[in-house]
Amino acid sequence: MATQGCPCGYSSDPRHECTCNSVSIQKYMAKISGPLLDRIDLHIEVPAIPFEELSAKEDGEASNIVRQRVQQARNLQIKRFIKDAHIHSNADMSPKMIRTICLIDKTSAELLRTAITNLGLSARAYDRILKVSRTIADLGGSDQIQADHISEAIQYRTLDRRCGCSELVSPSSLCWSFDATSF
Repeated sequence: MATQGCPCGYSSDPRHECTCNSVSIQKYMAKISGPLLDRIDLHIEVPAIPFEELSAKEDGEASNIVRQRVQQARNLQIKRFIKDAHIHSNADMSPKMIRTICLIDKTSAELLRTAITNLGLSARAYDRILKVSRTIADLGGSDQIQADHISEAIQYRTLDRRCGCSELVSPSSLCWSFDATSF
């Protein structure tokens, strides 16, 4: 599912100025129901990329390296869920499984508590953050979910973020930022 951050579509475009006011952005974003957003694991803003970056000669991380890291994470998950024929990945975990598999330390719990409280996240979003954190830890080869994994997973919930009130804000004017190093 893809959506613009505002009616004019320029909220994250560095080349154009957004012409929308906060009321029109809230009205636009309200078209996406909260329960639907809760069922989406990752909410990521993808701004336009300038031509200079697209045409740069620098290579990013090689696909075969990324593929190898993803395959290692998938293998960890296959081993983790070997006893349950219906579960193949972290995304398939039930809330009960999340409570036993996605254990977090005190610092991570405090970070997650702050996010839930300040951003007004739902119980479903809480579970999604833990699942995504477990996957991020798997990709990094970590047995334990760390605060930086939680922080990264929270950053993937941009459409859930609220401005200390019950109003949704545009992704380009987010009020909260989470950094595991601040705890």
